[in-house]
Amino acid sequence: MQGGHRHIQLIAIGGAIGVGLFLGSAQAIQAAGPALILSYVLGGIIIFLIMRALGELALDQPVTGSFSTYATQYIGPWAGFITGWTYWFMWVVTGMAEITAVGVYVRYWFPSVPQWLPALIALIAVYLVNLIAVKS
Repeated sequence: MQGGHRHIQLIAIGGAIGVGLFLGSAQAIQAAGPALILSYVLGGIIIFLIMRALGELALDQPVTGSFSTYATQYIGPWAGFITGWTYWFMWVVTGMAEITAVGVYVRYWFPSVPQWLPALIALIAVYLVNLIAVKS
């Protein structure tokens, strides 16, 4: 397949960025101006360093439940508990933001479609895809 690696990289970038970032950042940049872009760059550098540190830990000690396990091992059981539930909560909030963004974008293109309908369709699609992966 010609350009296969390029396509996979673009899919990975799109998955990492997500539609919610574009929806939220446009309004934030309009309100705050270019300083927000500098904040995003600083945040990106910090996250890059954290991910490098987690990569080092994963290579040194490959375990399941990495965030919680590392926090429990190096800080204490309370840190592992808080880290695990914070991670779960983050994915719940992120998932709902992404699904809401789908509804907002579809409503922008098709104003007569209620916003909840494409969001519900996206939620069902993600649920079915996950059920297929779990069954396999």
